[in-house]
Amino acid sequence: MAELFLELFSEEIPSGMQARAADDLGSLLTKALDGLNPRDLRTFFGARRIAAVLNIDAEIPARSVSERGPREGAPEKALEGFTRKHGVTPADLTLENGFWVLNKSLDPVSAESRVSEAVPDLLWKFPWPKSMRWGAGSNFTWVRPLRRITCLLDGHVVPFALARDGDDAHGLKASNLSEGHRFLAPGAFEVLSGQQWQDELETRSVIVDMDSRRDMVRTGVARLAEQHDITVVQDDGLVDEVCGLVEYPVPLLGQIDAAFMDLPAEVMQVSMRINQRYFALRNPDGSAAPYFAFIGNLPFKDGGKLTTAGNERVLRARFADARHFWDLDRKTKLADRVPALAAVTFHAKLGTQAERAERISKLAGTVAQAMGLDGAQIAQAERAGLLAKADLTTGMVGEFPELQGVMGGYYAAHAGENEAVSRAVAEHYLPRGQSDETAKAPVSVAVTLADRLDLLAGFFAIGELPSGSGDPYALRRAALGIIRTIRDNGLRLDLTALFAQAANGRTGGELAKLPDFMAERLRVQLRSEGERHDVLAAILTRGLDGDLVRLLARTSALSEMIQTEDGRNLLAAAKRAANILRIEDKKDGPHTGAPDPLLYTQDEERALAAGLDQAVPTIETALKEERFTDAMQAIAALRPTLDRFFEAVTVNAPEPKVRANRLKLLSLFRETTALIADFGQIEG
Repeated sequence: MAELFLELFSEEIPSGMQARAADDLGSLLTKALDGLNPRDLRTFFGARRIAAVLNIDAEIPARSVSERGPREGAPEKALEGFTRKHGVTPADLTLENGFWVLNKSLDPVSAESRVSEAVPDLLWKFPWPKSMRWGAGSNFTWVRPLRRITCLLDGHVVPFALARDGDDAHGLKASNLSEGHRFLAPGAFEVLSGQQWQDELETRSVIVDMDSRRDMVRTGVARLAEQHDITVVQDDGLVDEVCGLVEYPVPLLGQIDAAFMDLPAEVMQVSMRINQRYFALRNPDGSAAPYFAFIGNLPFKDGGKLTTAGNERVLRARFADARHFWDLDRKTKLADRVPALAAVTFHAKLGTQAERAERISKLAGTVAQAMGLDGAQIAQAERAGLLAKADLTTGMVGEFPELQGVMGGYYAAHAGENEAVSRAVAEHYLPRGQSDETAKAPVSVAVTLADRLDLLAGFFAIGELPSGSGDPYALRRAALGIIRTIRDNGLRLDLTALFAQAANGRTGGELAKLPDFMAERLRVQLRSEGERHDVLAAILTRGLDGDLVRLLARTSALSEMIQTEDGRNLLAAAKRAANILRIEDKKDGPHTGAPDPLLYTQDEERALAAGLDQAVPTIETALKEERFTDAMQAIAALRPTLDRFFEAVTVNAPEPKVRANRLKLLSLFRETTALIADFGQIEG
């Protein structure tokens, strides 16, 4: 076993590309060195380097390989091509099972030889999302100019160069040298191993492990905040971005000018994050604290006073811009901005944002009515729906699109709109992501559902569906937003009817696929929660129940039933019956219709028939009355009767009429279970 260490040292790599590049390096190395049994892979990344450390075998042992060529009697050109590809003659081939086969004995290959051959090709083809050429005379590309390649095998340099086909690749070749912090420890140092490299970098003010940098950022900022009895606004994405910008994180705290503390907290946070990569802070009551945190890339002799003062000065300029938009936007009432939406195209086939606002307003009233809200709340939902997109015309949202809805809420409140209306405008984008809370206020719920219902119905009507990983209009997220909002609020709504309303008279396109799309999103959501999504799939074979609360209650009851002993055995019996019917129906089926009681020859047949006669009306009534647990108990109660039937009765009796009658009885049992679900879809 030998340790392979590879570091690629360059100019500053964009923060968002580092983690993926390290993963790519690890996977590409593992694939390229497959014959050496690569294992124990560790990858590292930072502002100026990506690296990998792994263990490999000392050599690829001698081995014999066989490669099958053309068939016997294939055209002569095919045989010529095969031999030319492998550098052999037809005499070197043998005929095996009608094919020409090349059997070769390969000599051992040392790890050093394999690495020196594989790594240059890997680097020439490295899959950066964007790369660049630099200097002159080379076509070698990297994300930023590549300065050093450190490649060691058990501490010894693996000799290779990137030069090929007359291209010197900037003279890059493997060495045992790396570099520390650009300012605190410039210059090269010798690398002996992966661990020594990591330790030496730390003494040279480079924390190469991403998790360690994250911890330094989080704990450092939190410690500074605690000194002022304030907290940090959690932002994992910003932590990762900052950790990709610095090699030695040093948290610092700056103060916000009191003149800007009346700006909305969201405006301050977004401005700090987007423009400066600063962390927002909050007072114990949740209001914006008059401080901000940021990360330096090295310790400062003055404790960071000069740097902090410079950042405070920059932030004042940023907030002055935000103040300009804040003051200017409030001069026009939000309602007066609605006509301007006529100049904003939503989609070429779906009209303008003004037309969409009208649709959302009407649909929000319909949803509010379906929710059982009173007349005043219905009117508020319609008003909020009309105003929901008006902030798209404001300067603040133009500068910070992330503040859509939030600013609308502030501007609606400033214009004197009803509190429920302002809140609904502010919250109608909720949930923005998987970790976000959903809207809870009734009017807000009506508007957020209307927004997504219109979005889905509109794009399905024009045939713009997600495909594969592509979802340019975020329709999957919209569907999950509907599902989460309905579930979190326990809403008894008929989604099918609401989608029909949202279609607004449109037909065709892919509207017919919308129920299946929602069903699939619901399955995805349950899967992410660790729930029995297969049970949901079994119930959905009868079509999507527009009442998601009822559907999920039924799913939960069935999930609980199949966890019991009776439920598990019933499931097994149902699958056994389905298998028998599938086989026998192919022979002379289908075996449908009511079985003839006069053809029963055994008590077990009569008992099963009597049990089904009793269970069917009980199940149908319980399902109608939404007593799902009672329905499951009624079907589970058949388990002992089924056990005795399968133990004592030969379904494929020698008498044709008796056999056909027993198959009809099994078919009746299958129809009974189908009242609950398609048990064949359930795993286990």
